[in-house]
Amino acid sequence: MQENAQSQKQNYDVIIPTYKPDEKCKRLLDALEKQEVPPRKIILINTEEALFPKSLLEGRNPELYLLKHIKKEEFDHAYARNLGVSFSDAPFFLCMTEDAVPKDSSCTKELLEAFSWKEKIGAVYGRQLTDEESSFDEVLSRSFNYGTEQRICGIEQLPKLGIKCFFQSNVCCMYKKDLFQSLGGFSEPSIFNEDMIYAARMQEAGGKTAYCPRAEVWHSHHFSAMDQFHRNFDLGVSHRDYREIFSKIPAEKEGMKYLKKSMGKLWQEKKALLILPFLYKTAFRFLGYQLGKRYHKLPKSWVFAFTVNPQYFRKKFSKEREKQ
Repeated sequence: MQENAQSQKQNYDVIIPTYKPDEKCKRLLDALEKQEVPPRKIILINTEEALFPKSLLEGRNPELYLLKHIKKEEFDHAYARNLGVSFSDAPFFLCMTEDAVPKDSSCTKELLEAFSWKEKIGAVYGRQLTDEESSFDEVLSRSFNYGTEQRICGIEQLPKLGIKCFFQSNVCCMYKKDLFQSLGGFSEPSIFNEDMIYAARMQEAGGKTAYCPRAEVWHSHHFSAMDQFHRNFDLGVSHRDYREIFSKIPAEKEGMKYLKKSMGKLWQEKKALLILPFLYKTAFRFLGYQLGKRYHKLPKSWVFAFTVNPQYFRKKFSKEREKQ
């Protein structure tokens, strides 16, 4: 009986939204199959069936995988994940992005064990590591957001931590499904930031977010200044659209902390020549974020030029026209 109870605690599914999945996604699936505590099911919510490489699942156990296709105009960061969860009947589910790869076979075991740290933990996210593909500013960002100390956050820490209280990332985050369902899942529509929006709602309901640094995943990008601008524009949009959460805790304060700490790190490591390009990229991030928060005041042509998710605004503006 005790063995069955333990098995139930370790029963989880994985939800992965995909779009043109490549070699990194293949490495992700390989790593998930080799976990000490393997998933019960891996659910892929793929955008555009014609762009999904059939070779990705060739030679794999068909009973382990569930593949569902959606149209690009349907995609929404919350909708795709909620759809994936609807096909899961496990007590836990792990959200991952297609470009994140567990560092070793203990990743999911560490995430599951973290739920025992404290009562009411409803979500546990892992540590993101950079590699040789990462740009220098991404290395700084990962160092700032993903340290080596485990932590547990609840709504009572909001005055002290500010927006950091709600920080969690669906790059690699395990959820307790019964709590998730009781809260109605991820808030739709969500252009971005669905993980933090959920964290805020979960903590307001008495749940806790945990950070487990021993659950490590490789996750790297090499974003240009314009890439950062577009991503942070959508971040600003999410803060505007869910201002009932984010207006209480302005992100700028955390941004200034990141700026100061990163510049100090570059100086200490005798990389002063990188300070100017760092400031340049940071300026693009800040500008994108500020414009995103004010997207409702911008010409629609600008909004479509700035966003990474035009389908979000097509649906949004269409609904607004219907109400008029």
